[in-house]
Amino acid sequence: PESGLILALLCWTAGEVAAYPPWDFSWGDPASRGARADPHTWSWVEDPQSQAVSSQQPVMVQCQEAQLVVTVHRDLFGTGRLVNAADLTLGPAACKHSSLNPAHNTVTFTAGLHECGSIVQITPDSLIYRTLLNYDPSPASNPVIIRSNPAVIPIECHYPRRENVSSNAIRPTWAPFSSTLSAEERLVFSLRLMNEDWSAERPFTGFQLGDVLNIQAEVGTESHVPLRLFVDSCVAALSPSTDSSPHYTIIDFNGCLVDGRSDDTSSAFITPRPREDMLRFRIDVFRFAGDARNLIYITCHLKVTPADQAPDPLNKACSFNKARNTWAPVEGTRDICSCCETGNCESPALSRRLNPLERWPGRRFRRHDANGKEAEADVVLGPVLLSRDPGAVGEWQEGGHG
Repeated sequence: PESGLILALLCWTAGEVAAYPPWDFSWGDPASRGARADPHTWSWVEDPQSQAVSSQQPVMVQCQEAQLVVTVHRDLFGTGRLVNAADLTLGPAACKHSSLNPAHNTVTFTAGLHECGSIVQITPDSLIYRTLLNYDPSPASNPVIIRSNPAVIPIECHYPRRENVSSNAIRPTWAPFSSTLSAEERLVFSLRLMNEDWSAERPFTGFQLGDVLNIQAEVGTESHVPLRLFVDSCVAALSPSTDSSPHYTIIDFNGCLVDGRSDDTSSAFITPRPREDMLRFRIDVFRFAGDARNLIYITCHLKVTPADQAPDPLNKACSFNKARNTWAPVEGTRDICSCCETGNCESPALSRRLNPLERWPGRRFRRHDANGKEAEADVVLGPVLLSRDPGAVGEWQEGGHG
């Protein structure tokens, strides 16, 4: 969390473990979840230290100021069969457990909020840290047979950005006017996964092939001059790392939604924009072949221009219109999208074609405008989890934390 903020702690473990197949990680309403007697239900624990980890609550999470502590009961499925502690890892980086408790058959992971490949989502009100508890069973003593399947359990920690819940007195500090002004003008780029009518965020779980991801890109301008947001590139991969393989390009060529060019997709930008500093697009759900975990991360490069600057081939949002067999912009003239077909939308100085991942040499890439303010950033969305159970479609309820 940012320096100077004393953050409230919310822990959310989501999903439901059932006999596999299927795995359904749908997120329900917290009130109804507390009323259920299902022994395999993951629950929202306000005071994790006050409750012992048991087969009824096999995963406990403590969201602390700078780290999270995940305690897992080895009877993960409530069947009486204990999983191997070495088969449990935390996050895309597959961090190993920090301690074992043989007396209680528990495994504990302790990791910093930014460690083990966790993802942070910034919203106007919250910082949301997302990670995964992975169960990848080792081969049985007889390699011919398999006794269990892998599992992925999503974990979240929510921290309010603005509230102060400390019992200590707040000590006022002096800051020069120039630094205060700079903080007010700072841009906050974000990606959100939205529900069907775009009215609220939705969970990252329970998707099926054939569903649609509603993605909302946004920049918090605060006291900044009016800006227009663009999604320059988007790449999907199996991890949040920008150099992972395999990967799949969704948006390329400075704002061309190339995924919509395929015959079997309806992916497109939503027009008109709700606001100049917001851009929405939909993509058809997919998964990577051979991925047993059924998850994807989406990394997008976002940038802004002055709102009064006309869109051009380097700053645009173009979708492919299959009915007319042509590219169409969200705003601006159609000619700015003509380079989407040729794949050469860059200026002559940058005409050398690069793989989208090669354009982002670092994990967090930012470029500054003429006034020194951050004008571009790459943001990670995920992990988006797919369910293998066709009957699980529509089972998640709005009201769960997204």
